Amino acid sequence: MALMPDIVIGSGPSGVAAAKALLARGRPVLMLDGGKVLEPEAEARRTALANDDPGTWGQAARDAWMEPQFAAAPGQVRRYGSDFAMEDGADTFANLPGWMGLRASRAAGGLSNLWGSAVLPYAQKDMVDWPISADDLAPHYRAVAGFLPVAGIPDEIETTLPAFPMEGRTGIEPSTQARELLARVDARRAVLSGMGVHAGPARQAVDTSCHLCGLCLHGCPFGFIWSARDTLADLRQDPGFTYRPGAVVTRIEEGPDRITLHLGDGTTVTGARAFLGAGVLETARILMASQPSLHELVLKDSQHAFLPMLHRWRNSTRPDRGPFHTLPQAFVEIDAPEVSPFLVHSQLYTWNEHFPRDLVENYARKVPGSAPLFTALARRLIVAQLFLHSDHSHRISLSLASDGRLQARLEANPAMERILTAAAGHMGRAMRKVGLLPLIFAARPGVPGSSFHVGASIPMSAEPKAGESDPLGRPLGWDRLHLIDASSLPAIPATTITFSVMANAHRIGTLAP
Repeated sequence: MALMPDIVIGSGPSGVAAAKALLARGRPVLMLDGGKVLEPEAEARRTALANDDPGTWGQAARDAWMEPQFAAAPGQVRRYGSDFAMEDGADTFANLPGWMGLRASRAAGGLSNLWGSAVLPYAQKDMVDWPISADDLAPHYRAVAGFLPVAGIPDEIETTLPAFPMEGRTGIEPSTQARELLARVDARRAVLSGMGVHAGPARQAVDTSCHLCGLCLHGCPFGFIWSARDTLADLRQDPGFTYRPGAVVTRIEEGPDRITLHLGDGTTVTGARAFLGAGVLETARILMASQPSLHELVLKDSQHAFLPMLHRWRNSTRPDRGPFHTLPQAFVEIDAPEVSPFLVHSQLYTWNEHFPRDLVENYARKVPGSAPLFTALARRLIVAQLFLHSDHSHRISLSLASDGRLQARLEANPAMERILTAAAGHMGRAMRKVGLLPLIFAARPGVPGSSFHVGASIPMSAEPKAGESDPLGRPLGWDRLHLIDASSLPAIPATTITFSVMANAHRIGTLAP
């Protein structure tokens, strides 16, 4: 008798990680997915650009590739000139609030089509009340890194985040500004360590054959930035794997020997188990539609902010002239109890084409004729993106509207602003030691949800109560349904989220009955 398949819902990072684990156990896997892909005309533009050497593109070709991203609607993120990877907010929310920065995806590969590719494990100090430990995730970080490229080198950050060693790995070339900054960090490492500040080159989910064309934030024409759709393509070669795009799950019901999924077209699909990794918004919608007693779910957010800094050294070459990449160049971890009992994570970005546009938009308009000055100033700009633990951040309450969309309500954390200010101040004092001038007055917090480091709506617990899940991501009252995306994390640490979500999904796929 043929085995009933395990059903994976969603083809994002958690979905492909769980599918990999299940297939390794010999389990047949059926993946149900929205499955949206890049439109043929956009794919043709990408292919045409990738067929030429970046040195031959010319500024006109670069501008044509970048401009659609700048023209995206507020709250939307584009790549490749397309909105395929992100749902319009009004399609997800019945009452789309102006403060809401989070969006859903029904694309093949999910939101990994849009991410910044930063890769770090979680620290044990940020998991002290969890039913799993960093050691439990460690073998699954290694398993995930078998199909997720991790570019980077061993550095001091490993002493703070040891769950995934970088020995034997190589990184992609940092920008000229980043090279100078990292050299200065090395020279002042003892001073920084005394402040609880640990820094090193960024780690990115990028193929190390990267051409350094500088178009990372607009969609890599060569596909060097990993997306779950890359692993999905490999999964589809496995005879035990079946993929159904265009299959949107509306609700789930469980029987004693099977689980049944109801789809948007009115059909049903049955399987042995279901692994729900549709992204925290879609997962919340499906859960509340499947369990009428579940009237509200609360998402924990990792608040983030941007801290601009000017470097005081002379550029050896203009930073806006390649080759370079525009992904995060360096990581800074703040382990300072006077700021937070948790790690504060920062990602440093050197010059990219958003810098001059942002300065001109926000400052030069107020001073006629000053656009050239601010454009030049942008070439000295280095921006830190700071992230806080979810205990310090706002929360987002979700309920189900009568039309099946979500309704959102903000639960403000009164301590957030104070801790964010303390973190930015500590970061600024540390960066002064290496030749940066922090512009604290210009620090800009992101709106709730806009970090996309969000989840913990059905947190795992050793002894789950209503609204919680067990260590295998099964909500209380369910036996055959496993939450594998960030919804089941007990909290959202400040460090990067995708790698840990994937490791946890792989762990659940490995251990599920």
